[in-house]
Amino acid sequence: MTRAAYFECFSGASGDMILGALVDAGWSEQALRDALAKIPLGGYTVTVREAQKGALFGTQVQITVTEPQPERDMEDILPIIEGSDLPDPVKANCKRLFWRLAEVEGLEHRQPPATVHFHEVGAVDSILDILGACAGLHDLGIAELYVSPINVGGGTTNSRDGILPVPGPATLELLKGRPIYASAYAGEFLTPTGALILSTLATDFGPMPPMRVERIGYGAGQRDFAIPNMLRVSIGELDQEPGQPGETADSAVMVETNIDDMNPEWLSYLADRLRAEGALDVTMTPVLMKKGRPGTVLSVLTTPAAVQPALDRIFAETTTLGVRMYDVRRQKLRRRIETVMTPWGSVRVKVAQLGSADRNHAPEYEDCQRLASAANVPLRDVYDAARHAMEAGD
Repeated sequence: MTRAAYFECFSGASGDMILGALVDAGWSEQALRDALAKIPLGGYTVTVREAQKGALFGTQVQITVTEPQPERDMEDILPIIEGSDLPDPVKANCKRLFWRLAEVEGLEHRQPPATVHFHEVGAVDSILDILGACAGLHDLGIAELYVSPINVGGGTTNSRDGILPVPGPATLELLKGRPIYASAYAGEFLTPTGALILSTLATDFGPMPPMRVERIGYGAGQRDFAIPNMLRVSIGELDQEPGQPGETADSAVMVETNIDDMNPEWLSYLADRLRAEGALDVTMTPVLMKKGRPGTVLSVLTTPAAVQPALDRIFAETTTLGVRMYDVRRQKLRRRIETVMTPWGSVRVKVAQLGSADRNHAPEYEDCQRLASAANVPLRDVYDAARHAMEAGD
């Protein structure tokens, strides 16, 4: 059986909320303090306490900086990670997180990743959040991490670079290809640290996979919103029945409609909006309709909880008068995300497993496209380099 964690981000996420959720789910406060003590950093205090947000109770972890801290880049942070007494798998995940952040920040500031000075995420509290989260997941035996669509909040936020829209540029870049949605409630629900940890370590995004939940934890944020500022984590064993080892099953809803009387250029925009609002998949099939008119079958696969937003979007953006809906069962190969290095930067690779063997490797298109554009090299070269790097590590 595979031990997994599922994070529900109905009020976003932050580094300290992730720590609080893990502690609330059974990672002891002493284990947290012991893990942070293994990191060669000082000038901070850690407070762990029970907190209530709305009707929910959970654990709040707060790391307070007590001494001035310098700005840090990769040359400063990598020795901190290497000089810690954390287990090697934890160090590897931490380095992967900071390299990914450096690439995103470098893209935003138009400079090489190695020279990027981290600001908010380079502060000692954010470094400890990242290293602590990796240590907590390791101590709890989490092999796979799943994340719900993330509520990013809304409005604007103050940053070192001035007033920015929510989510900020780096946060949004980290979330490319992941399901997110904006809230009617103003405020920055998702911090850069929370986006970095969840987007990089997640096996997959979407509904909770079939699992036998053993522990539940709530991590409280530092601020108060109109909705409870909590992050919930469920921890347990993935339920692989009735599939073969290495397979999982879940339920979804298919929403379909036939369209033959609207501008087909609008369909691409609609598909992007549906995916951004949590649809698991959107496909469009050309068909011939009555009187030989060309048309399109719009098929939207979504979770039961996200059916209504999908319906609202379809009725708002198309000329359809009605849709068909039916429940579907999905049988899926288990997947994990690994990161490999290419000559142009790191690429996430989705690995499908059948039983104990890897079935295939698929480099993430967005990563390959970004590196190819930045280096002005063929997309195929980046894609092939990622596949070769993955195969060389098998």
